[in-house]
Amino acid sequence: MEIRNGSNSKDVKTYDTARLREEFLIEGLFVPGEIKTVYSHIDRIILGSVCPIDPITLEAGKEIRSDYFLERREMGIINIGSKGIVTVDGVDYELDTRDGLYIGMGAKDIVFKSIVEGKPAKFYFNSSPAHKAYPVTKIESGMAQPSKMGSLADSNQRTIYKYIHPEGVRSCQLVMGLTMLETGSVWNTMPCHTHDRRMEVYFYFDMQQDMIVFHFMGEPSETRHIIVRNEQAVISPSWSIHSGCGSRNYSFIWGMAGENQVFSDQDGVQMEDLK
Repeated sequence: MEIRNGSNSKDVKTYDTARLREEFLIEGLFVPGEIKTVYSHIDRIILGSVCPIDPITLEAGKEIRSDYFLERREMGIINIGSKGIVTVDGVDYELDTRDGLYIGMGAKDIVFKSIVEGKPAKFYFNSSPAHKAYPVTKIESGMAQPSKMGSLADSNQRTIYKYIHPEGVRSCQLVMGLTMLETGSVWNTMPCHTHDRRMEVYFYFDMQQDMIVFHFMGEPSETRHIIVRNEQAVISPSWSIHSGCGSRNYSFIWGMAGENQVFSDQDGVQMEDLK
C-alpha cells in the first residue's frame, strides 16, 4: 500500500510540477493481475484498483493495522471494465460496466474476479473509515440517481450519477458517483468550489490515447494544474478547488470522505476571484 501524507496549502504554493504530481497524482492503476492501493492521510481515504486475471483477494495490509480490510472501514466500487464479480463473505455480486457496489463495515472476505477471458473487469474503489455497518448493496448503473447540469454553450453539459449518497445507498461518510460529459463539452465543476468538511478524489477515464485533462487545484487565489491522462486519479484536499478541462469530453468518478455528506455544503468561488 502506497502512503500519501497530508499537504499544507501554504506549502503547496511552493511546489513545482514534479512535486505536485508526486503528492497528488495517482498513476499505474489497473495493471492486469494486480491490485493497487493508495492510502491518503487526508481524511484517511484509500483509493485503489483491481484488474483480475485470476481471483484476487483484498488484504488488510500492515499499514491499516487491522485483521481485515473493512474491520473499521466501508468501501464503494465502480466497475469500468468488462463484466466481473465481487464476492463478499461468500455472496457473489456480478457487476457490468458502470455498475457499483457498496460494502459496509465488518465484511471480512472480499474477492475480485473477471468473467470474460481476455477482457478483465476494472474495479475502481474508494474506502473511508466507518463507525456503523450498512448493508452490502449492488448499484446497477440504471439505478444511480442522475442530475443533468451545464450547457453546450458553456462547454460543460454533463450528467452526474449519484451512487452512494444520503438520499440513495447509505454509508457512514463515503459519498461516491460518476460524471459523464457530453460530446462537445470539456469542463467539469466550473464555476468551482471548495468544501472544508470533506476531501475528494477524482478518477478520470473514457479518454482516448492522445487525450489529456488539465486538472485545476489549489486555493482559489493561488491555483495550479496537473496534466492527467486516461485512468489516472487526483487527490484533492478540502481547501483546494477541483475542476478539469479536457482536450475532448471524458468521464470521471468522484469520491468524497469527511464529516459531512451534504452536497450543498460547499463554498462557491466567483470567477473573478480565481487567480
